[in-house]
Amino acid sequence: MTQRSPMVTAERNRTLALASALVRGAVAAGLGLGSLTVLVMVLWISSPYPDSGPGGALRAAAGVWLLAHGAGLLRPDTLSGVPAPVSLVPLLLVVGPVWLAHRAARDAADPEEGRPRPSQAGAFCAVTAGYLLVVAGAAAAARGGSLRPDPDTLVFPVALVVAGAAAAGVWTAAGRPFGPLPSWSPLVLQEAVARTVVRDRAEAACRSAAVGVTVLLGGGALLVAVALGRNAGAAQDAFLGLAGDWSGRIAVLLLAASLVPNAALWGASYGLGPGFSLGTGATATPLGLAGSPTAPPFPLLAAVPDQGPGTLLNGAALAVPVAAALALAWSTARRAAPADAPRARAWSRSETVRVTLLAALGCGAATALLTAVAGGPLGTGALREFGPVWWLAGPAALGWTAGLGVPAVLLLRRWRLRTPGWAWRRDVPGADESPAAAPTRAPGETSTKEAANATVSEARAGAEARASGGRRRRWWAPWRGRAAAGTPGDAARGGSAASTASVPAPGGGPETASGPAADGSGPGDGGFEPYDFLPTDPWHAKDFRETRWASLKRDSGGLMADFPAASAGSTGSADPVGSADAAAAAAAAADADADAGADAGEDSDTDAEAAGSAAGRPAPAPDRPGPTP
Repeated sequence: MTQRSPMVTAERNRTLALASALVRGAVAAGLGLGSLTVLVMVLWISSPYPDSGPGGALRAAAGVWLLAHGAGLLRPDTLSGVPAPVSLVPLLLVVGPVWLAHRAARDAADPEEGRPRPSQAGAFCAVTAGYLLVVAGAAAAARGGSLRPDPDTLVFPVALVVAGAAAAGVWTAAGRPFGPLPSWSPLVLQEAVARTVVRDRAEAACRSAAVGVTVLLGGGALLVAVALGRNAGAAQDAFLGLAGDWSGRIAVLLLAASLVPNAALWGASYGLGPGFSLGTGATATPLGLAGSPTAPPFPLLAAVPDQGPGTLLNGAALAVPVAAALALAWSTARRAAPADAPRARAWSRSETVRVTLLAALGCGAATALLTAVAGGPLGTGALREFGPVWWLAGPAALGWTAGLGVPAVLLLRRWRLRTPGWAWRRDVPGADESPAAAPTRAPGETSTKEAANATVSEARAGAEARASGGRRRRWWAPWRGRAAAGTPGDAARGGSAASTASVPAPGGGPETASGPAADGSGPGDGGFEPYDFLPTDPWHAKDFRETRWASLKRDSGGLMADFPAASAGSTGSADPVGSADAAAAAAAAADADADAGADAGEDSDTDAEAAGSAAGRPAPAPDRPGPTP
């Protein structure tokens, strides 16, 4: 029997993976072409007076599918006999083919469990090749139709669109990584991309640019909707004049719906200032419509303003780029000064400005690209320029977002980093200090000072609530309930200072009564300190040491002697470290001889009481441990 070598098996798996990716690309293209063909055939069947047979409908469907990829079409049936170009791409139709190519490449680069996995470059090339094979077949089938594809546009932009969608799919399957750059790229760029800070700032700039472009598109769509509402009669007349039967009206409605993104980009370009062209001799801007427009009757074109100088209502369209610039600044400020991070982690002013300028540059580039594909010629002569001018709309978007976004983001950053007393950042622990300066503590561990602060804070909150008539102090009204609890007015209303001072602090002793709370000062005073109620005597004073020694002697089971005479004669010169060591040794000895200590415990208690009586002070209670250091 023969056995296959591992090399042959790996080569076979790689070949199968590439073949599967090729099939995936072809299937994705076939799904897009088939769905559009079904729609065209339904409209052709429902038409009472079709112009051509089923073959003509199929060729028209192939031409429209190629137009959705950015291909230019030629309409040969004209009055002059010269083929008229049709390059205005309905952007809503582009979504389907791009999504199908993206998904095919993503699934090919990350197949299901048990299937062979190709390399990323192999998956990209195979999916792109399979998709372009179907594109070539559709172009060959549509050559004799009423809408013939232009061969020069099959490479650019059709192949570029397919390759871009496939590359995005492979990048998505890999987890959308940023870098590393190719080896032939400059070393400075490779080092910059390798830094986490640079990647984070680039991601923030891309997100802000996307927010700005989205607001621009939304504002442009709003302008078109308002204009169509004002000219609803003209739009209705154009819609009814294009088709008299229901199948024709449905076709016009579907075409208008596919051109809605184009209309939104036209409105955005109008709000930016450059406007759009309605032929070679007419341009519509907020300042007015100049020239003689040459526009076919179409419902969406009813939103075009009337001829003549612009009015104040036309100038209101300039609010669209202002809103886009403010939205871009707000998105950047949220990353520059996040609310859930300490103040020390906020970006500097120069870094915030750089990210804002980078986001404005991205917004301008995206606007130029989208406006370039939103227009196109619809014929020869006057209709060869139709739509926004991309090389004017892109710089206009850059100027608006950079000119208004930079000062706006600086103001928003300063507002978000304002004094924490207004409580927008009070939920952030250590907002004014670095997180490295905060001490690390085990879960559930609380220091004595924190416990004292918590108790005093509760007392202070209760006193302020009583001083303000039972109302809680709000962050938007910092002046409410700020009256001092120890003022004569408060004493007349019920003595809230006395009630606040009567709350004992943890760890306090008799010295608490002589602290700041005893002289009438309360938490509302300006010189209030949360540690004023803590004892000021050292823990190793004589009384405390004697009580501690008696407690250790009682717990040791009779193995410890009475309080040392040398320590009894001194108050502050005793060594607390030595006493602690002796106590630790005694505790260890008590653990070793627990049985004997249990019997001798009663005698030691008796001795402790006798020693306490001889010294003139009461013995400590059995259930009350002494003070701890």
